[in-house]
Amino acid sequence: MIKPRQRSKREPTIALINIVFLMLVFFMVAGTLAQPLDPELKLVKTEELDGIAPPDALVVHADGRLSYRGADVASAEAYLSAREAEGEEIAVRLVPDRDLDAGALVTLTAELRRAGAARVLVVTERGLQ
Repeated sequence: MIKPRQRSKREPTIALINIVFLMLVFFMVAGTLAQPLDPELKLVKTEELDGIAPPDALVVHADGRLSYRGADVASAEAYLSAREAEGEEIAVRLVPDRDLDAGALVTLTAELRRAGAARVLVVTERGLQ
C-alpha cells in the first residue's frame, strides 16, 4: 500500500504582493502631496516693487524694441555679434514685456536661433495661485 504524500501548505504570496503594491502606491501618493499653506499666512505683496530685468538679459519692450544692459539694440543679429565679441557663451536670456505680442516673441526667438544662439531662455514672472 502506497502512503499518500503530504502536501505542504502554500504560502499566501498573492496577498503579500498585494500588500507591497498598496504600500508602494501609498508612499508614492504621500510623498508627492504638498502641505497646504496655513490659512492665516499672508504672503508678501510686491505690487509697488519695480521689476528689474537680470543684467545679462535681452529685454524686449511692448513695442518690439530691444535693449541690453540699458542700451538699445538694433536687431537680434547685432546683439549676438556683440556677445560673440565679448567672448561669452551664446545662451540668450530673453525678458519680454507682458504686453508684447506672442507672435512677435516667437519670431524674435526664431531670429535669435537662426543668428547663432545655442539656447534661448525666456524669463517670466512666476505667480503663486
